[in-house]
Amino acid sequence: MLDQSLVTIRSGEITNQADTDGQVLALWLHGRSKHTQRAYSAKAERFLSFSMKPLVRVSLRDLQSFADSLTGLAQSSKAQTLAAIKSLLAFAHKIGYIPFNVGAALQLPKAKNTLAERILQESEVHSMIAVEPSQRNRLILKTLYYGGFRVSELCGLRWRDLQARGEEGQMTVFGKGEKTRAVLLPAGLWSELQEFRCDADDDDPVFRSRLHGHQLDQSQILRIVRAASRRAGTEKKVSPHWLRHAHASHSLDRGAPIHLVQATLGHASVATTGRYLHARPTESSGKYLAE
Repeated sequence: MLDQSLVTIRSGEITNQADTDGQVLALWLHGRSKHTQRAYSAKAERFLSFSMKPLVRVSLRDLQSFADSLTGLAQSSKAQTLAAIKSLLAFAHKIGYIPFNVGAALQLPKAKNTLAERILQESEVHSMIAVEPSQRNRLILKTLYYGGFRVSELCGLRWRDLQARGEEGQMTVFGKGEKTRAVLLPAGLWSELQEFRCDADDDDPVFRSRLHGHQLDQSQILRIVRAASRRAGTEKKVSPHWLRHAHASHSLDRGAPIHLVQATLGHASVATTGRYLHARPTESSGKYLAE
């Protein structure tokens, strides 16, 4: 429960909810996923260590100097780090901890869109699945690909989240932004999952550790996907999210309506789904030029 001493309500407005930087950080991180909390906390600590100032004394010059110091990071990582600091400062201002949001004036660096580099060919995905010797791991690959799930959504699956839909089935996941969505699964995958279940209870994890019986965590899923990609001869550093990218790109290539892909993946905006159309265009004006 939130410490009531952090909250003061005046005339219907919530003000001055924190007294220290640590309390601001805790409130800012509250409710985010564990992965996001770790990443954001590390970025915030890096900035605070660099500036050696409390948030209330941070200036735009401090932010710009910090941005200039991130020379060892890729452009995309630099943009993510600065976006996190801007988010923290905006939050601190919103709750009345700092009088001005100096982060609003900081321009984020433009990063090259590298999405196309992380989209596997259909043949690469099917090879990963075909050469995977473990039934459990093969189903993990198929579920990530055909369901378009985030790895956190896959890890959290319980058997009660699966429901029959005739010869097909569906999975209900609680995803990013605390949104629930149901995803239909092909009949073949549904049949394999039912065979794999055996006598598991409704509350058991769908994909669990053979050693402890607990649900697999994200690092374990990453190792499974990496091993499958190497076995299939893919030299890229494939992650579980690449199979989600592949789902989006391949389904759009095959004529799936963009709003259906958006709903399946749980994107908040169709513009997010549209990135896959731009990453792998099917037409170019250059094709009309004489060679």
